[in-house]
Amino acid sequence: MAKQLASTAERTAVSRNVVPAALLAVSGLLLFGVHWRPGGYVTLASALVVAAFVERGFARDMLLMAFGLVAISLVPINTDISWDHMLVMGAALAVAVLVPYLVSRLVYGDHAIRFPIMAGHSWTAHERWYLVAVVVLGWAILPVYMIDSGVYLNWPAASDPSTIARLFAGTNALGIWDELFFICTCFALLRRHLVDWQANVVQAVLFTSFLWELGFHAWGPLLIFPFALVQGWIFKVTRSLTYIVCVHLLFDFVLFLVLVHAHNRDWLRLFIY
Repeated sequence: MAKQLASTAERTAVSRNVVPAALLAVSGLLLFGVHWRPGGYVTLASALVVAAFVERGFARDMLLMAFGLVAISLVPINTDISWDHMLVMGAALAVAVLVPYLVSRLVYGDHAIRFPIMAGHSWTAHERWYLVAVVVLGWAILPVYMIDSGVYLNWPAASDPSTIARLFAGTNALGIWDELFFICTCFALLRRHLVDWQANVVQAVLFTSFLWELGFHAWGPLLIFPFALVQGWIFKVTRSLTYIVCVHLLFDFVLFLVLVHAHNRDWLRLFIY
């Protein structure tokens, strides 16, 4: 009987946590998708207040996610690959990951945020084949999306060695950061207070909203949202940061090639669109 009561209490807490989690997702849409900072900040503050009433532990973890979202909202989020912008945006992204990790570890005294480079097992045949599938899907989908929609114009033309190198470095660095923040930080913290699928939807909304502001417009969300959901699910199953980063970087490598080709049509004639 006591166990049943405890289970009921846990389910009730989880169901109530959906409200502040939904507000968190909406704040991401407002901050990055709509680019309405005042509304996003108010909604984010509301999420913290509601979480404090529902579950104090959720409010503490929500504060870490809120800090990261605010940190990255304070700098221009775009595809400018000048050294000045890359340093400013890179610093904000680093702070958004490092501060929640250090506060969780040193102040809260827990290990909710982890960056598991070694998963403790070798990749299965299915996991290896999925890496191949990611490259094929990227080759088939990204040129159609980026070029036919004109979205590639949101990225600077890269036609000299320096610009190409910075485009490559920026694309890879951002791909790694996406996994560190949205999956290893937000998804990991949300899973402590929500059922897995709910936590995954919230992180996917945040993931998609951020990349929308970065420049993935047109029908980009139809591509990014399912990708973010799958990345969350893979991380849950494999518990491997290394694997999801490999998936992301392979997809981003194809993205890099598409961007170079889109701005220099005589180069890298590898794509059908």
